[in-house]
Amino acid sequence: MPPLKIVVIGGGAAGFFGAITCATAHPNTQVTLLEASAQPLTKVRISGGGRCNVTHACFDPALLVQAYPRGGKALRGALTRFQPNDTIAWFEAHGIQLKTEPDGRMFPITDNSQTIVDCLYHAAETAGVKIYTSTPVKSISRHPSLLLKEDTETREHGDAENVSEIYTPLPTPHFQINLKNSKTIKCDRILLATGSNPLGYRWAKEFGHPIEPPVPSLFTFTIQDPRLKDLAGVSVNQASLRLPEADKTVKEQTAPLLITHWGLSGPAVLKLSAWGARFLHDNHYQTPLLINWLPQYNQEKIRQLLISVKSQLPQRQVTTSCPVPIPKRIWISLVNHVGISTQQRWAEVSKKELNQLIQELNQGRYLIQGKGVFKEEFVTCGGVSLNSVNFKTMESRICPGLYFAGEILDIDGITGGFNFQNAWTTAWIAGQSMGNS
Repeated sequence: MPPLKIVVIGGGAAGFFGAITCATAHPNTQVTLLEASAQPLTKVRISGGGRCNVTHACFDPALLVQAYPRGGKALRGALTRFQPNDTIAWFEAHGIQLKTEPDGRMFPITDNSQTIVDCLYHAAETAGVKIYTSTPVKSISRHPSLLLKEDTETREHGDAENVSEIYTPLPTPHFQINLKNSKTIKCDRILLATGSNPLGYRWAKEFGHPIEPPVPSLFTFTIQDPRLKDLAGVSVNQASLRLPEADKTVKEQTAPLLITHWGLSGPAVLKLSAWGARFLHDNHYQTPLLINWLPQYNQEKIRQLLISVKSQLPQRQVTTSCPVPIPKRIWISLVNHVGISTQQRWAEVSKKELNQLIQELNQGRYLIQGKGVFKEEFVTCGGVSLNSVNFKTMESRICPGLYFAGEILDIDGITGGFNFQNAWTTAWIAGQSMGNS
């Protein structure tokens, strides 16, 4: 029996890992990887500021899925088969030691993403994967005799439970990949690992897969506000951010916060941008934002602390006697914003000014006016509808022989290594499955 010919389209983390897994688990297959650009593994190279945030030290799938605003439910079973522990073990088996930072992010001990790039390249070459760079794909077609009959109504309603009964299984499909250099490749199976590239979505759609509209996730907030104007570089260890006009699925996020010259960044902002990705897009990135600078205290506790200093140190200047754990520059800015002058003493603070200051500390209202870019990790919300994919194999429920892995799927995680873990997990399952006869 001739070997199965498998082509992986996309030379990112998911593409390489899927190709390596398939070629290793099924030595009788011929695995080819096609990458459009001259340099593959771009996101691996730049992730984590050039250190590569490989995964996250969370080893309970039930907890791990909570880091995925979209796709967590579908991933839960997959993560019981290949989770961060397996990622760590795989890299260790290939000579790469990972380390865990206090926030749970995991990096190679070299602190250099090139370590991971070299490892994946070497593993692919050792497994016999043929790698072609600067090889863009123009189109993908399938032999007409192998097209499937479909129930249009079921697809429109996305009834995943009945899809397998509607699409009649056929023999190994025969694909033809047309390259932009006019050459063609014929193969038995295809793994689409094209990330957020619109071409990948187009090809998936041409084969009948519904696409959730892609929008950005993991970005910073542009905010022009006098309270933040002169505070660039100031950070707080913990702040809570909330989008008051979003629905309950967009949860309040508590994490470190960084003030920048364009607005706000840091883990709290990035997490909220992920959970609120679609809401923020639909509102053109212009919506109110509530900031709690002291999430460890409720309003009543803050009131007690302010009243205490007012009664015990009435002659002290408000700007120089801050009773709450907040950076001095933020305190002075908020104090001035509510109308308390630089020279004003606690004894002179009115009840109205006190209430306004409590409000600013606990629930300050700001306006998001746009989004910035988080260069260390950029991710897209949206992609191939998860109802159309069998997560036990990562094979299409609609087009046998077509597999998916990584960001092309409607799965995205918060910052911290979760998006790479999605790539490793889905690619490993696809690699194990697509080499089966």
